[in-house]
Amino acid sequence: MDAQGRGRADNIDPADQWVLNPNTGEYELRLSPSAAQPPVPGPRRPSAPGDGGAAGGRARRQGGENRQPSRARGTEVPAPRAARRRGAEPEAPQGRRASRRPAKKTSRAKKALLWTGGSMAFVLVAVTAAGYLYIKHLNDNITSVSDDGASTGGFRKDEAINILLIGTDKRTGKGNEGYGDAGSAGHADTTILLHVSKDRSNATALSIPRDLIVDIPDCPTQQEDGTQKVIPGATGVRFNTSLGQDDRTPSCTMRTVTELTGIKPDDFMVADFNAVKTLTEAVDGVEVCLAKDIDDPDSHLKLPKGNHKISGEQALAFVRTRHSVGLGGDLSRIQLQQQFLGALMRKLKGNATLTSPTKMVKLAEAGTKALTVDDKLDDINRLKDLGLELGKLNPKNLTFTTLPVKDNPADGTVHKTVIVDQALAPQVFQAIQNDVSFTDVKKKEKAAKDAQAARLKGTQAPASEVRVRVLNGGAQAGSAQAVLGWLQNGQGVTKSENGGNAPGKLAKTTLEYAPDQAAQARRLAAIMGLSGAALKPGESVTNAQGLPAMTLTLGEDFKGAGISLTPPTKAPKVDKSTADKVKCAS
Repeated sequence: MDAQGRGRADNIDPADQWVLNPNTGEYELRLSPSAAQPPVPGPRRPSAPGDGGAAGGRARRQGGENRQPSRARGTEVPAPRAARRRGAEPEAPQGRRASRRPAKKTSRAKKALLWTGGSMAFVLVAVTAAGYLYIKHLNDNITSVSDDGASTGGFRKDEAINILLIGTDKRTGKGNEGYGDAGSAGHADTTILLHVSKDRSNATALSIPRDLIVDIPDCPTQQEDGTQKVIPGATGVRFNTSLGQDDRTPSCTMRTVTELTGIKPDDFMVADFNAVKTLTEAVDGVEVCLAKDIDDPDSHLKLPKGNHKISGEQALAFVRTRHSVGLGGDLSRIQLQQQFLGALMRKLKGNATLTSPTKMVKLAEAGTKALTVDDKLDDINRLKDLGLELGKLNPKNLTFTTLPVKDNPADGTVHKTVIVDQALAPQVFQAIQNDVSFTDVKKKEKAAKDAQAARLKGTQAPASEVRVRVLNGGAQAGSAQAVLGWLQNGQGVTKSENGGNAPGKLAKTTLEYAPDQAAQARRLAAIMGLSGAALKPGESVTNAQGLPAMTLTLGEDFKGAGISLTPPTKAPKVDKSTADKVKCAS
């Protein structure tokens, strides 16, 4: 609650009400009492020596003295920032005008941006980071459920991030009972796998159609009493039944996505109908564009073509519309939802939301109440850290695309299902797995890739001269021996040996070599299908014959002897849009 809410809004900056207590290291709410507040009756206390007795006390009260509530000893809280600033300013000498030049300091806008960094990025995650000012209250707002071991264990600051964003069709909340299936258990009707690159220079938001035919794996699920129940999987069913159906939880959707894409999410977030309404109201609406008139009785959206500012019920109707756009199916609705999310992100990026403490509080309240997160994100500080990571993104480098699909030839129903396009979808999955940007690569990134590629250029030694020890650093058991047999019997690399298990696990396969072994390294890279990034200049090791040799360590990315490990350098050509541009729905 701030000064405006208590009727004391005169010249008070809401941010000044939150001060840092040096004894606890946390922000505390400090409210100055109103001049018009009546005294609270209570027992009289004897006058202390030197305080002037009752008359002196009356004189001080008449003089306007404000008594602060008593505090525990040793827990003094500093005065509000504004007061501290006033107290720190020296008085100007008489007859001389005080300088108007402000002292050097971090602007309030910059502080707000530092506190809420992620609010500029992906809104479903970002708004939760805005609550840095009152952590304990926002922690009480957060609803979480177990990830049941389906995640990586939570995002890491120094790694690429994969967040599963799920929008359900659950009709809970005021005014939502009139939409369609009022008794829905809350299926995964809108699902986006958000991948953020390791260097935070780009991100890809991959929409997964709700009507996609998939196999749902068995889902170990924690029950309310702490026991675990395995919910049986299903074969050849709609993707949206991975949540809600048969008591499936978001962890089941997470497992289904991993089974489908080969990408294991770090965390998940779930939003229902109310989330769309409250979040858009918190930012005072977003701008969307229609290329034609829309009158959809199912979603309750009625808008003429052109640009519109929508929020609340109208925003919910917009993201639910499908029959009046495109071909009238779920794929057309996905395009609307992507336009909506891009518009919401631009709104946060382009206005004064982040520099207004009052608006930040409003966003934080809406975000923490609207979302259900996994138990690894059940803390506002953790959400803030995630938001700050996402805040490093530029909207022009956030790409929206949809998992490539084809019509299901076995489905003749009105609401036709779709199947994975096996010719294109694996390329999309591989690009995401290998952190390939779907937008233009920065110059410095291109320079780094060029340097890696240069390692492969030059003279290659004959296979018979290649000396290498093969270690298993995360591949399937027996992989080192399988590669050894393949190299010796089929590729002519006879001076190779099995070095056993590596000291630790690696995500990516590497080849370490000394400077005088560069020609050998290029030959083995060509045989193995290694990229320039896999080649690590270093030192040689001594093999069983006492001769210098290179070290090939098979990582978790190793798929088998003879299968190329060269990751894609360019994203496949797919329909896409970026968050910085407006694309009118037709």
